[in-house]
Amino acid sequence: MLNNLPQVTKNLLILNIIFFVAKLFLTSQGIDLAGKLGAHYVNSPYFEPFQVVTHFFMHANFIHIFFNMWIFVMLGGYLERVWGPKRFFIFYIISAFGAFALFNVIGVYEIETLKAQIIEQGNSIREINRLTAFTSNDTINEYLIMINTPMVGASGAIFGVMSAFAILFPNTEFRLYFAIPIKAKWFVGAYFLFEVYLSYLNDSGDSTAHLAHVGGAIVGAIIVLIWRKKDRTNFW
Repeated sequence: MLNNLPQVTKNLLILNIIFFVAKLFLTSQGIDLAGKLGAHYVNSPYFEPFQVVTHFFMHANFIHIFFNMWIFVMLGGYLERVWGPKRFFIFYIISAFGAFALFNVIGVYEIETLKAQIIEQGNSIREINRLTAFTSNDTINEYLIMINTPMVGASGAIFGVMSAFAILFPNTEFRLYFAIPIKAKWFVGAYFLFEVYLSYLNDSGDSTAHLAHVGGAIVGAIIVLIWRKKDRTNFW
């Protein structure tokens, strides 16, 4: 299978697998690799600049990495053959950065709002940052969850890939649940709107970074529309 994949797709797949295996091994040794390499909000005390890159090589669990890499290999490999390795790699990285950016725009604002509320209650942010357990204060708990929970996964970049594929090959049929035929433009479009809805819903029990998915899809769509206009190329 690897021999049939184009170079960038194959290398990114291998890197994601290596990082995932390393995460499993180090977790068994008591080291939280996801916490160190996942992307914290830029105003979290745990944010490090390298997390902007390392987060999209980390995954939460086997199901997470399996479905991300499955979609990536199917669609990303196809796009790389059309665009070539250099353009595809640039596209993938920019889509991932776009996902990180939108994830932060909203999250940073929410953290600053929570900080203001905590300070109004007479608490010190410096002391709160040192807490290792939850308290009876809902505002503080929400703040602690936001600064401590990193975003992990290549999902933002994958949504960029899905978005690009749907624009370039809108009438290509996917097999939903391996049986129901559905065109790429309808499947990806519906999936995108569902992610927008979940982002708006902002369920506290949902740990998925839906805003990152939305950001990756939007940036991916913008890039491919610019390139298509410049190249004057259509695909069907």
